[in-house]
Amino acid sequence: MLGLLRDGTLRAAGEQALAAPAATRAVGDLRLRAPIPDPPAVRDFMTFERHVEGVSRLGGTDATVPERWYEAPAFYFTNPYAILGPADDVPVPPGSRMFDLELEVAAVIGRTGRDIHPDDADAYIAGYTILVDWSARDVQFAEMQVRLGPTKGKDTATTLGPVLVTPDELQPWRTDTSFDLTMTVDINGERLGQDRWSSMAFSYADMIAYASRGTEIRPGDVLGSGTCGGGGCLAELWGREGLNAHRPLQPGDVVTVTVEQLGTLTTRVVPGVEPIPVPPARRGR
Repeated sequence: MLGLLRDGTLRAAGEQALAAPAATRAVGDLRLRAPIPDPPAVRDFMTFERHVEGVSRLGGTDATVPERWYEAPAFYFTNPYAILGPADDVPVPPGSRMFDLELEVAAVIGRTGRDIHPDDADAYIAGYTILVDWSARDVQFAEMQVRLGPTKGKDTATTLGPVLVTPDELQPWRTDTSFDLTMTVDINGERLGQDRWSSMAFSYADMIAYASRGTEIRPGDVLGSGTCGGGGCLAELWGREGLNAHRPLQPGDVVTVTVEQLGTLTTRVVPGVEPIPVPPARRGR
C-alpha cells in the first residue's frame, strides 16, 4: 500500500482489481494486515471537544477544556513501529494496571506537501481508516508529570484497519469537518460509548495545514482524529463518573469498535511482558 501511495498508483490498482475479478479473493478468506503497516509518521490529534472536556475532569470535577485547545489542533507523535492489524491481539503494556482504548478515525496522506493551506488540504488525503490508540493511563499520567509525553504510555500498540476507504466513497455523508457517521465502542458485547464522526471541532484540512506548517507531510503518514466523545475511551468516563465506574481493560477482554462505512475491528486483550527495571537518576550531577 505504501508503495502505491508513493507512486501515485493507488486508484489504478483498484481499477485493475475491479477489471479482473477472477484474480481477486474474498475478504473473508484473508487475514487482513493494517492498511498502512509501516507508516513514515503517526500524528495523533485531539479534535473532539466532548472527549477533551471529559478527560479534563480527571484533574477535578470543575475542570474545563483549556482555552489553548481551541486555538490550534494539537497533536503528538506516536510510535510508527507499533502498528497492529485488524486481526491482531493487543498486549497490555509493560507494568500497566490502567489499560484503555481510544476510538479514532485516521486520515492517510497520499501526497508530499509542505505549508499547505486548509483550502487545499483535502487533496492530500488518500483515504480514511479506523484507528485504535491503546493507552497505558497510569504510565501516561506518571510520565507527563515531567512536562513531556505521552511516550511509553502510548507506544505499545496502535491498531489500524480494517481497510482504507477513499474520500469519494464517503461524499454522501460529508460535513464541514468530517462525515456524519456513527462511531461505537463495545467491550465484551456491552456498549461503552457512541458518538458522531461529525462531532470533530477541527477538520482534517485544519489538521493537515497545522501538521505541515514549516515541515513536510509524506505519503503514508497517518493523522489520527483523536478520541471521539460519549465514551470513546474509559478515561473520559473516569473523568465524568469516577475511577471506579468502569474497570480498566484486562487480558481476556474483547474490544469491538465500529465506524459506519469504514468497518468493524474486534481485538482481544492479551497479557503483556513485565517491565525491565531502569535505575533512577543520579542526583546532584
